[in-house]
Amino acid sequence: MRSTLIPDPSLLQLDLPDPDRDDLNHVEFLAQLERAWAVCDRFDLQTEIWRGRILRVVRDREKRGGEGRGAGFLQWLRERDISKTRAYGLIQLADSADDLVGEGMLAEKSVNNFSKRAFIETALAAPEVQQMISEAANEGQEITRKQVRRLSDEFTSATSPLLPEEIREKTQSNLLPPRVVAPLVKELSKLPEPQQEDLRKVLRDEPEIDCIKDVTSTARWISKSLDASLSVRAFQVENVNLEKAMEEAKRLDALGLLADACGQAQSIEASVLKLHTSWRRLTGLQERLWLESGSSTPYLRDVLDALQTLSGSTMRVSLGELSGGKKVRLQIVEEAADQLEPPQLTES
Repeated sequence: MRSTLIPDPSLLQLDLPDPDRDDLNHVEFLAQLERAWAVCDRFDLQTEIWRGRILRVVRDREKRGGEGRGAGFLQWLRERDISKTRAYGLIQLADSADDLVGEGMLAEKSVNNFSKRAFIETALAAPEVQQMISEAANEGQEITRKQVRRLSDEFTSATSPLLPEEIREKTQSNLLPPRVVAPLVKELSKLPEPQQEDLRKVLRDEPEIDCIKDVTSTARWISKSLDASLSVRAFQVENVNLEKAMEEAKRLDALGLLADACGQAQSIEASVLKLHTSWRRLTGLQERLWLESGSSTPYLRDVLDALQTLSGSTMRVSLGELSGGKKVRLQIVEEAADQLEPPQLTES
């Protein structure tokens, strides 16, 4: 049986300031509110851990074989209006709590010293950072998210093998701020090894803050462009060489523009897919309502006539007053395999 956190009854006492007290200065008023909020934050954390453990028990029960296994867990979530994503997030939080406490790293009562977000940050941190944070919590220190992030940044910046030795040494010597170096590690981790090595060469030649910021931006843009190459269908149809294109864009100092263009392309394709789905559903609903209505439902017919501008093969949509009252005319043409041709879009 896994351990269960027991709340301290004294934590239920919230000392809220009187808003009508004239002798209470603003600084002390805010300080009392902050202390009360911290109490709620700690109870939020324990409540989330308990809920995660409850959900884990329900899920594990459903894993015990049989047809349709897991259906009971999903039904349990639906009845309580909990999304599957949130449920597994709570289960992960409960697992993290059990790992930190179960391995003896963190005393059970020390969980009360964390805010909810600080505990989640600790659970995601490297084991060495978890050890340092747990020791501080066990000593009675209040643990904040900012503190966990600072320690994580310091550890990552001083030890990550993704960084050249020159950067790690300067970070360890406090010549480079971890808050600048840590985002670089995050962006480098998203890239294939060849791109990582190219950027490391740049950093070896100039291990300075401005160069680190530039390389971080470059790595971010390359990552976005590479993600787009896998998801933008227009690139797959045309069989483009995005890596060569990125090299050319880098030479022109236009990698940011290329990444932004790829992001917009992803957004457009996703929007068109959503538009197509809604358009087909609206068309079907409009046709069904038209068959159900008749001369005795003139107002309903007026609504259906108005919807015809959106459910037909040619749409006319107003962009609103902010766009000067312009309208967009969008024509959708479906191919035999239910693939959309590029829509014809005009403004009027």
